[in-house]
Amino acid sequence: MKALIIGAAGFVGSYLIQHLKDDLHWEVIATKLPQETITIEDIEIYNLDILKKDCILPLLQSIHPDMILHLAAQSSVGVSWKNPALTIDINIKGSIYVLDAIRELDYKPRVLLIGSGEEYGHILPTETPIHEETILRPGNIYAATKACQNMLGKIYADAYQMDIISVRAFNHIGPNQAPLFVVSDFCKQVAEIEVGQKEPVIYVGNLSAARDFTDVRDVVRAYGLLLQHGIAGETYNVGSGHAIKIEDILNQILLQSKVTIQVEVDSTKLRPVDVPIIEADTTKLYQCTKWKPEISIDETISDVLDYWRNQI
Repeated sequence: MKALIIGAAGFVGSYLIQHLKDDLHWEVIATKLPQETITIEDIEIYNLDILKKDCILPLLQSIHPDMILHLAAQSSVGVSWKNPALTIDINIKGSIYVLDAIRELDYKPRVLLIGSGEEYGHILPTETPIHEETILRPGNIYAATKACQNMLGKIYADAYQMDIISVRAFNHIGPNQAPLFVVSDFCKQVAEIEVGQKEPVIYVGNLSAARDFTDVRDVVRAYGLLLQHGIAGETYNVGSGHAIKIEDILNQILLQSKVTIQVEVDSTKLRPVDVPIIEADTTKLYQCTKWKPEISIDETISDVLDYWRNQI
């Protein structure tokens, strides 16, 4: 089996490459932007900017992959508030360019489009946990672009008989994640405090929001299973099925810290709009693949802390 990962230089990409290559024993080809690096050996790597439409089809024709995993995205909610136009270009226009190139191929590879639990947005109390048919009410720019990608994927699957599966991945965390994201941000601050690089104060945004956190190593297992067993045209939630308040995550991190740390709110970390709770119903995913998360939140936090301790 030959799998092409588009946008593989990011956080999830490295774990996905390793899983497909080492656990599933597939041939893996990866794309990245020219300024990015991928250090994993024994894979083919190509430079590709998905906003350069004319470059996509020739690459697909030369590789002829059986599976295409579309990871290329602007995936930070915070960045999406600061740069909506860039987020829209990459997540909507870029996805259309990829889908149009696939549509022009003389065969139908299986395609996995990566979306987000953020697409559901402002959830009513009666709608938690969230199943795939829940009405989408995106609460931020990033979520709106991913909801659009999902709708386009469904339209392309139905109208052009393309083999497209979509996922709505809820918050995934793990070692090597950028500190743009909350758990990595907290753990990096703790590691810096432990070695005396900064004062013993951790700066936070909104702690009351509850999110569904899953270890990235569990998430990529779900992607692999969906590529093998998912139904074309369908969307699947990928998450732990249990929402945790950011405050509780922070407390877990502080418990694993080697020093005493104070907590202060940083207004620059607050978002214009924040959805109170996002929690996945993963029944559909389990029925299709029998997937369940295997790595606990405590284990993930420990691994992320150790990652930043080693980096710092």
